[in-house]
Amino acid sequence: VQLQASGGGLVQAGDSLRLSCEHSRRTFGTYATGWFRQAPGKEREFVAAISWSGGSTYYADSVKGRFTISRDDAEILSYLQMNSLRPEDTAVYYCAAKRTVYTGKYYLSFREYDYWGQGTLVTVSS
Repeated sequence: VQLQASGGGLVQAGDSLRLSCEHSRRTFGTYATGWFRQAPGKEREFVAAISWSGGSTYYADSVKGRFTISRDDAEILSYLQMNSLRPEDTAVYYCAAKRTVYTGKYYLSFREYDYWGQGTLVTVSS
């Protein structure tokens, strides 16, 4: 499985961005998706996760109410809609996928994920 994350960019505080995580090469199977981010000098942290079914989601407290994770079809594993962006959201955002038979389950730890995208940079200026 090869993942492609896209949609990052340079925005001002309060602006919005939508990140996408898609297969760069179509594969069969069911995958839960997660988004993580890593700011310069900091450890990778969990942002949001969604089950394959799309019916179960979970967010880090720091983004709850501002970010929304979703998915719409098999090509796009997930979207991360980011609203009311803050300078502290500046980071490289990574999408990850875990093949699973549990279509209603999401995963929170980066150790649980099998596949990773290359990352997309989000920079929020004040």
